[in-house]
Amino acid sequence: MIDQITPLSDDVQKVVDDPARRDVLAALEVMDSEPDPDFDRLTRIAARLFGTEFAQVTLIDVDRQWFRSCFGVDGLAETPTEVSFCAHTIAAIDRDHLIVLDMAQDERFKHNPFVVGWPNVRFYAGAPVTVRGQRIGTLCVLGTRPRESVDPDLIAQLIDMAEVASTLFSLKDEARVRARTAAALIKEEWRHALTLEAGKVGSWVWDVRTGEVSCNDTFRRMYELPEVGSIHVEQILDAHDARDRPLVEEAIAASFADGLDYNAEARVGKNGRWLTMRGRVYQRDAEGQPLIMMGASLDISESKQSAEQTRLLLRELNHRVKNTLAMIQSVARQTIKKNPDPKQFIEAFSGRLRTISDAHVLLADRDWSGVQLYEVLSSQLGADFLREPDRAEVNGEDVTLPADHALGLGLILHELTTNAHRYGAWSGSNGVVAIYWEVLNAPVRGLSMHWRETGGPQVEAPSEAGLGVRLIERSLAKVLDSEVKLRFEPQGVAADIWIPLPLYEG
Repeated sequence: MIDQITPLSDDVQKVVDDPARRDVLAALEVMDSEPDPDFDRLTRIAARLFGTEFAQVTLIDVDRQWFRSCFGVDGLAETPTEVSFCAHTIAAIDRDHLIVLDMAQDERFKHNPFVVGWPNVRFYAGAPVTVRGQRIGTLCVLGTRPRESVDPDLIAQLIDMAEVASTLFSLKDEARVRARTAAALIKEEWRHALTLEAGKVGSWVWDVRTGEVSCNDTFRRMYELPEVGSIHVEQILDAHDARDRPLVEEAIAASFADGLDYNAEARVGKNGRWLTMRGRVYQRDAEGQPLIMMGASLDISESKQSAEQTRLLLRELNHRVKNTLAMIQSVARQTIKKNPDPKQFIEAFSGRLRTISDAHVLLADRDWSGVQLYEVLSSQLGADFLREPDRAEVNGEDVTLPADHALGLGLILHELTTNAHRYGAWSGSNGVVAIYWEVLNAPVRGLSMHWRETGGPQVEAPSEAGLGVRLIERSLAKVLDSEVKLRFEPQGVAADIWIPLPLYEG
């Protein structure tokens, strides 16, 4: 009997195969999903209105017709597209419904296995379900007895119910996207939840329309601003030394007009401390006027106190800050698109910057000559990580790391430890993290470090790499011949890190 099926006509097949229609269907991510009572209510109502045994909400893919809801039949999830009545409904682009009074008398369907065999369908009425301008499926009713006519009011109600189904698909997809976005932001928030205070980085977001500046406590202390209450941009400008304020205003105006990064150095009038400031306009209105500007400020007073050393250190510091902010701005750019409110952005944007600034402080204290590995570990595990380890098994001799190595490794360890606390071995009461390493001298001298989590929740690899995974894999990009292998093993996250080291330390 299958051999006698009338194949889909070219016109119908063309609509079924249309890439734009298939893209919309795929983007909904609803095929093979769990039953939905909202669609089940629609099919029940439709069957009662028409007095039919069956009613369906269908989604039509290239090879199969899947039932979002199927009233009257248990266990039938899908059928081949080639036997689909509804494929003809979506292909009738000049009509908003399809009525077949007697399937057995219609050349398109009289050999269909669902007409000549179970469930012996004779009557069909369907209306297309349309999402984003594409007919992705139908709402239809099917009966086992032919009919001579159909009340036009019933047809109108079927069309209205199909439009309700269309709206349901759109709203549920929007809710799914919002939920996924919210989940992604929550994941980012645990990476940024800690404040910037310990890093001596003043962070600020300026709402240019209102003049209000959202900032952290470090920024307030830098400018000797009130500890509580709102801050207006004029308060910040007034806090600068009168000799430097014109330079600050010129730099801001250039950033507004030309799209350049805001970059300035100035003294605070009350305490005479030197600050270096970098920022960028992140939102503009339709006419190109700035809406949101954000950035960071660093206290460089001690650097200014020694002339020659200051010039060398500032050159290195500006280079480091520029590279660091470039990475931060990449994360910020993605975050602010999803969360443009300045106050919410400040609350979400934190942890990673603290790690970076902690590393900057260590390196600056040593004139960027290098940092001990134990110091990097201490910044993440606590100062007593060797004497009183908290479910961390650490084994390895101390070694001096160059600046880029220390910064990159610090970021990696931050991501790993934060993830372990939130989702991994340290999220429960029994998990343990083993961190061990050795310095190898052949074929080249390098640090081989390993991170192993056990005893925590079972781990599954994420479907797509998030910002944390990408940061782990790319943090040592500036260190040539380095390598990071991150694995999501069932018993826990594992990471293998290789960093080449100079032939001498110090």
